[in-house]
Amino acid sequence: MLIGYARVSTPEQDLEPQLVALREAGCERVFSDKASGAKANRAGLADALSHARAGDVLVVWKLDRLGRTMKGLIDLSAELVNREVGLRSITDGIDTAGTAGKLVFHIMAAMAEMERDLVRERTTAALIIARREGRIGGRKRVMTPKRIEAARKLLASGMSAREIAPTIGVSVATLYRHLPAAVQESVTAEGEA
Repeated sequence: MLIGYARVSTPEQDLEPQLVALREAGCERVFSDKASGAKANRAGLADALSHARAGDVLVVWKLDRLGRTMKGLIDLSAELVNREVGLRSITDGIDTAGTAGKLVFHIMAAMAEMERDLVRERTTAALIIARREGRIGGRKRVMTPKRIEAARKLLASGMSAREIAPTIGVSVATLYRHLPAAVQESVTAEGEA
């Protein structure tokens, strides 16, 4: 089945020329968006892709209707290859039913895979350097050494864990996680009193 997709960037622009071209190309279903190509979430494109099955062909008036960036276009092409959905661009002359179109399609899919691998390599290298320099990724710790010291002093003064946690600005669970033995002794003492 030929599935058409049309897009214009602003509500003032006219979709009709694209819709006519898609119908003339033989599209049985046509989906459209009036949204910037930079937006990742486009309902019309999502609907078109959800209707596409292996063996179907996604038809667009021009490749730039699918997205504004080469990376976005490459990622979408790779997704289509994986799902065995063809791609045809009316004005660009790309059709994956032909040998040249398949070549372009597979090159784009290979570029997407290469980009993902490069991002993974750069991320891994950056993490190794950060660890070597003593930096650890993730969220900053809520329980700073000052808060731990304050919690110990408050526990020693006889306050309960439920009173201390809001006082130092942490949850009771966080307090238990960082001072398990001291808090447990406090809870036992509370129970005996």
